[in-house]
Amino acid sequence: MQVSEQSSSISPARQEAGSVDFGRYYYRHDCGIPYERNEHWLGFFGAMADAIVRDLRPTTVLDAGCAKGFLVEALRERGVEAWGVDISEQAISEVHESVREYCRVGSLTEPLPRRYDLVVCVEVLEHIPAAEASAAVANICAAGERLLLSTTPDDFSEATHLNVQAPEAWSAMIAQNDLLRDTEHDVSYVTPWAGLYTRSSEPLAEAVRRYDRSWWRLRRETDQLRDSLLSAHGRLAELEDQPGESRPELQAEVDRLNEEVLKLRDLLIGKDAELGATKGKLAMYEDGRNRLENVKRRFGKVPGIGMLLHLFLRLVGRG
Repeated sequence: MQVSEQSSSISPARQEAGSVDFGRYYYRHDCGIPYERNEHWLGFFGAMADAIVRDLRPTTVLDAGCAKGFLVEALRERGVEAWGVDISEQAISEVHESVREYCRVGSLTEPLPRRYDLVVCVEVLEHIPAAEASAAVANICAAGERLLLSTTPDDFSEATHLNVQAPEAWSAMIAQNDLLRDTEHDVSYVTPWAGLYTRSSEPLAEAVRRYDRSWWRLRRETDQLRDSLLSAHGRLAELEDQPGESRPELQAEVDRLNEEVLKLRDLLIGKDAELGATKGKLAMYEDGRNRLENVKRRFGKVPGIGMLLHLFLRLVGRG
């Protein structure tokens, strides 16, 4: 299911936020649509589970910030061994009886007890105070070989959003835990800003090449989407200038163009978010390369050290 809303209210806050109480009132009123067993949320998580099974084929999954366990339930219905953890006692108390034994109250700032093929963390990290975010990221990265992450890049209006960050900030933090964004894998069926991260030991040069290739592709796609959006705006302006008597015949085209504009805006938002994440990742790699080169220049003439540095730089793909 493609989610197009810019606000992260498409998925409720599902983790700790200092003194914020994610209780009954929160789930009734602060998630856009009341967060309960209704057609909207069961359909949303059912479609997400379908896509995860189809695209990622995990055997074991942890939903980190599972709220009422809807994704755990949907994945288990599809034959995946899924578990969930959430800080809200209220939410966990309302988990469906069919998966109650697989969901528990717990904090992502504490080490997780086992490893999984895939960890899913959807609209959670922005609710964790900045001082605790690095510990939470380290724990969810340590718990799996892959991480499917979605955290809003720009929704500052939600009162419980204590730590909204750009995608590249999270990517850099995740990279420090040995997981890199899979630039070839599209997980926008969760949100336009969602990303898949996989454990990687690839040489630095290969990682930079992969990110640079992705950056240029996204740049071209973004430019083309912007051109299409401007063209649609121009056509709408022409239609608005038509004589009044012609408007009934043109209304269908106006409606179609308005719909196209909305879709293009959503796509553009997603591509801009991906582009920003990739640019940030490239900057991080470049900074690391510069630091290594500085060390090489400073100590390269010391007997024995120069050769060791040269071998090290070759191992990471830059020698």
